[in-house]
Amino acid sequence: MKWWKFLSIVLLLYALVVGMLVPLRPGIHSAQPSSVRTGENLQLKITGYNTQYAKDGTVNLVWLKTDGDAFLKASSVSVEDDQNLTASFTIPDKLPDEDRIEDVTLLVHNTYDGTAVFPSAVFITRDSTLKNTATTWTDIRPDKLSQKEGFYFPYRNILVETIRNTFYHVSLWFAMFILLLISVIYAILYLFKREIRYDRRSKALISAGILFGLLGLATGSIWAKVTWGTFWTTDVKLNMAAVSMLIYIGYVILRQSISDREKKATTSAAYAIFAYFAMIPLLFIVPRLTDSLHPGNGGNPGLGGEDLDNTLRMVFYPAIVGFTLLGLWLSDLSYRIERIRDKYFDLE
Repeated sequence: MKWWKFLSIVLLLYALVVGMLVPLRPGIHSAQPSSVRTGENLQLKITGYNTQYAKDGTVNLVWLKTDGDAFLKASSVSVEDDQNLTASFTIPDKLPDEDRIEDVTLLVHNTYDGTAVFPSAVFITRDSTLKNTATTWTDIRPDKLSQKEGFYFPYRNILVETIRNTFYHVSLWFAMFILLLISVIYAILYLFKREIRYDRRSKALISAGILFGLLGLATGSIWAKVTWGTFWTTDVKLNMAAVSMLIYIGYVILRQSISDREKKATTSAAYAIFAYFAMIPLLFIVPRLTDSLHPGNGGNPGLGGEDLDNTLRMVFYPAIVGFTLLGLWLSDLSYRIERIRDKYFDLE
């Protein structure tokens, strides 16, 4: 076995084991109620994830934070168990800004869990009736904010445990792009040199790329079901991904429809180049021209910040390399099978 084949197995086992076993950082699963008016008292029931609110000696501190970095500290915190606590606030008469409605971030900190952040946890509506509360917003940033030390994956409120699919769904697509790019190089080499081995390589790489693309669609569909509530939507990114795969499936059908060896290779090489450069605008340009639920498109950020922090990169990048090497391995097997079949039918 060549060393890179062994490396692909090691990297994928690493991505599977580490990617599934490393725990998520403590986070905030929910906060209720999600709306309040200025001047009112707020009893905010908070449910944590992987938290230790009731651990001996732990002091829980809770704040609300506006986009303008104005803070409001909870007047009291009541702990029910490790995952549940209630924070009491008296919302000031006025909002820090002149907005009619302000969405505030929830911060929960303790010495054991560090600081958990829940963006847009509560929407505060400005009430024109004067309440004359004594509480006010402050611009003094809490000095106790810190993350829990250790090797943890980030907690995201929508994704939760499904953030691990980054190592599989996203890595499969990255590997697919690399395999299909190499197939274009071999297609160009065939058009210039007319050596059948280049056509075989291009075909084998496209076959592996299609497999990874279909697996990427399947894992993405499962991910969508968990986070969006449905296996498929009319989202432009999903539809363009499906169209891209249909274009490459057309490559397979095209090869089957041509019997002449040289004509098949020439037509397939030209189609392979077209398919790859058609896929680029379909997946990277069109989705950015409109709104999209899919991360990385339509103003929805992806692969940045906590979507891909340093801990995730330690598994994500090895997974890309592992899947790419596996795809090269599969394409090499396909290439060798093609050669054996051609020799058997005296086509070599």
